[in-house]
Amino acid sequence: MIKKLSLFLSFALPAAASFAQTIVSTSPQDQNVVLEEYTGIHCTFCPSGHTISKGLQDANPDRVSLIYIHNGGYAVPGNGEPDFRTPWGSAIVNQSYSGSGFGYPAATVNRHVFPGRSMASGGGTAMARPYWVISANETMTKISPVNLAVEASIDVQTNVMTVHVEGYYTSDSPEATNLLNIALLQNNTIGPQTGGGAGNNYVHMHRLVEMITSQWGEVINNTTANTFVDRTFTYTIPTAYNDVPTVLEDMEVVAYISNTHQEIPTGHSALPTFTGLTIANDAALLEIPEIISTCADEFGTDIIVKNLGIEPLTSMAIQYSINGEPHTYNWTGNILSLRKETMSLPPVDYTLNNENTFEVTLPSDDNNSNNSLSTTFEKAPQGTGLVNLELITDNWGYEMGWKILDSNGDIVASGDSPYSNSTINIELSLEADCYSIVLTDSGNNGGTTVTLTDSQGTQLFFAEGNWSSDRKGNFRSNGVLEINKLDTDRIQLYPNPAATELNLSNAENTTIEIYTILGTMILSRKNISINEQIDITNFQNGTYFIKISKDNITSTKRFLISK
Repeated sequence: MIKKLSLFLSFALPAAASFAQTIVSTSPQDQNVVLEEYTGIHCTFCPSGHTISKGLQDANPDRVSLIYIHNGGYAVPGNGEPDFRTPWGSAIVNQSYSGSGFGYPAATVNRHVFPGRSMASGGGTAMARPYWVISANETMTKISPVNLAVEASIDVQTNVMTVHVEGYYTSDSPEATNLLNIALLQNNTIGPQTGGGAGNNYVHMHRLVEMITSQWGEVINNTTANTFVDRTFTYTIPTAYNDVPTVLEDMEVVAYISNTHQEIPTGHSALPTFTGLTIANDAALLEIPEIISTCADEFGTDIIVKNLGIEPLTSMAIQYSINGEPHTYNWTGNILSLRKETMSLPPVDYTLNNENTFEVTLPSDDNNSNNSLSTTFEKAPQGTGLVNLELITDNWGYEMGWKILDSNGDIVASGDSPYSNSTINIELSLEADCYSIVLTDSGNNGGTTVTLTDSQGTQLFFAEGNWSSDRKGNFRSNGVLEINKLDTDRIQLYPNPAATELNLSNAENTTIEIYTILGTMILSRKNISINEQIDITNFQNGTYFIKISKDNITSTKRFLISK
């Protein structure tokens, strides 16, 4: 239900009038951007559009308002999928173009026609992604005849939202009447999305759920210079839109003025404040994001804290421990009521056990029942320096990609070639280090079975089934290269990286040759003993190859010298 508390307040004032108690500026300002993006959960390239528009807003946080309108064929939900469409979307989309060639994602910038940039053959305001940022930047350099400001609050006991909007005309509008529009959006809705790599866990932002002022807004009859507009609305937020639950703290309001149903001279957005809360100070520890097994001897993680109290959170001495060893993080910031923040606890040294416990506690407040959380995590498996990555693809092997990163985050091996429906085995030589393996699936359904084992048969990582768009794991390599196929006993080469000595074990009656990365042989030795130690004091730092031969069978492995 929508109720307008102040039906109409619009009048001309002397230029020297003071508005000390108002929220809108009375000085001439450039236009703010209202970017309406047409999107849908089955639109492959729409997440790319979301990234572009969000980047524009991040670069101009007080100047750009985003409205994502789910509409058209790409927004039609499948079985069990949420319906993000609204009664308002079709009319908004349809007025933005004419002719053919219209596609998704598309966006309008202040519903202005930018010559040569229309997506459709018949012209219009809808544009493809390459034109959004340049059009917005051009818009923000133009003087607006009217300024606009909006603020809102929500009573958490009744779900009643109060929206207060003020406008001030610094010059005459080109139209004798204007239209005031108030759009209600919802953020942080988890749901499916084709493209974007998140599968069913895509975070939908700026999603239009309601036009509080109906399809095209309320009329402003006086649009001459020095006119002040002040309107207040109340609206009861329902528990759901199209069976998609509403979350009060995720609501957002965008107000904008339009000359007609198209041209928008300016807009403004706001996150509501909240009333009706009953506890003064209540910091809640919401979540410790999943900690996968690790092999690092330094530990740091994120925590998510929400303010459930009336008073803002500005500082906290956060106590946390790893395997019983206490630490303190003195956080400062500003978290308003019902807002949450991800805090990064600084990394600290610790002793990594096979099973590890992490505990965190917020300072005592008016409700201590939500101040503590704990979790456990395991020590990542350790293997030799010779590993085998086995990929058993599904019928969409071309969607599969993988990479292995070292402790510095550098990619040491990767693959994303169009794998066919088959089994692929990839042998890798890894130096002594802590590694991460990351799987990706562009189809967002996983499906490929991935097994990583070392030369001793130790399983370092395993994934099968529907693992969505990505899967991650950690493991450690001891750098020892297990060289198979030469004898019933594995030949071991270690350490890797080496400094002054290179050791070979189980290498009886073999021949070895060492080459630089450019293929120059720098050492050759025959009839190696069962356990041989090779002096490499005079070798330079870098990557080398060792070729080991026995009984007409040869194997070559890469190793590193680092002093």
